Amino acid sequence: MAKVKSAFFCQNCGHETPKWLGKCPSCNEWNTFVEELIQKQVPQVVAFSKSEQIAKPQSLQEIEKHEHPRVLLPDNELNRVLGGGVVPGSLILFGGEPGIGKSTLLLQIAVTATNVRTLYVSGEESDQQIKMRSERIGANNPECFILTETNVQNIFKQAENTQPQLLVIDSIQTLYSPQIESSPGSISQVKECTAQLLRYAKQTNIPVFLIGHITKEGSLAGPKVLEHMVDSVLQFEGDRNHVYRLLRSIKNRFGSTNELGIYEMNSSGLRQVENPSEILITNTDGTLSGISIAATMEGMRPILIEVQALVSTAAYGTPQRSSTGFDSKRLNMLLAVMEKRCGFKLGAKDVFLNIAGGIKVDDPAIDLAVVAAVLSSNADLPIATNIALSAEVGLSGEVRPVNRIDQRIYEAEKLGFDKIIISKYNKGIAQKDFKIELVQCGKLSEVVRALFA
Repeated sequence: MAKVKSAFFCQNCGHETPKWLGKCPSCNEWNTFVEELIQKQVPQVVAFSKSEQIAKPQSLQEIEKHEHPRVLLPDNELNRVLGGGVVPGSLILFGGEPGIGKSTLLLQIAVTATNVRTLYVSGEESDQQIKMRSERIGANNPECFILTETNVQNIFKQAENTQPQLLVIDSIQTLYSPQIESSPGSISQVKECTAQLLRYAKQTNIPVFLIGHITKEGSLAGPKVLEHMVDSVLQFEGDRNHVYRLLRSIKNRFGSTNELGIYEMNSSGLRQVENPSEILITNTDGTLSGISIAATMEGMRPILIEVQALVSTAAYGTPQRSSTGFDSKRLNMLLAVMEKRCGFKLGAKDVFLNIAGGIKVDDPAIDLAVVAAVLSSNADLPIATNIALSAEVGLSGEVRPVNRIDQRIYEAEKLGFDKIIISKYNKGIAQKDFKIELVQCGKLSEVVRALFA
């Protein structure tokens, strides 16, 4: 047996060094090196590689293009986030907090995709536990095969016997390769197992889903190079105190990274939310101040969200500025604009802002709704429930146009709103094209008159 040696690996970039260093020479991060046991061996031939061929350079005209249609899963939200389905041969990394529903979502896809032969590999649960969860979901797919294994070589052997069309790994931190002596979950094991799964996906043209853990800072566990190796990185997020879960695309080589999928967690699994605007808007009697409705965009999907604000006199002398789901620095900027350009005295008052539903929004089009909610709470005057807002606010107090305003207007019209306040500088927008009333404003003073006249 070869002599076991130890080396130090950077937890951020995976740089290897024979001794401990305070600063990584590759990524310039401090105190990121950890010691791991390694054993250098001659690489073995992986089971799925049928023949080794030496790659030769080809011109673009010589390369033959083969059409591989995307694999459509029964989950329309996941298909949308991936850009229209799963690309054959792609490697997709799926991250999220513990208990957020990562394993539930992928097991639900595996047991409901009756047209796709799926191999679900679990290194964290037994086959009996997976059977219990599948019964709770209420689906029984004869094309779904369960394998409880952590040795990546054995996984490839069973995949060769099963011939799946989709491979799910839960999770990458539990796998190990016998070629490396370090423990499962270490940087060297995660890199090696991911590299072998990447090679398997590209050679067999089978898409692979990897479930990855995250650190206490919220980033994916393992070296940063792991995110560079895969084709797509999906983040499953949400507050465990709320029933809604958001699926975002951080990286996607085959589609947009702006798409958003919304799910509702219930006793039978995760339910797709086809119309998120209806669940993100609270049904009130219209007598509550500090509430406004904003028309925002998540990728190509228009969503109407509820903005809540509370303005009160500062009790301790120093005013507080707190926001949930909205950038606090941008809130401070909007408060300064309201005080400087519009004359509202908010410097000695506490301002609290919340985006209902537990979601985070970075679209500048909700600026006008934030301003309206703050002014409504400050004056204790409610905003009519049939009014939506969608515009950006500039530093000089002007109401600036936003992109895809027609889709935002159609979404407000579809949900039964009678009026929407937008910027008058939007090009190509005419009242005759919409049933909803368009209120076009150029300054904040005009918006105030339209809301509280």
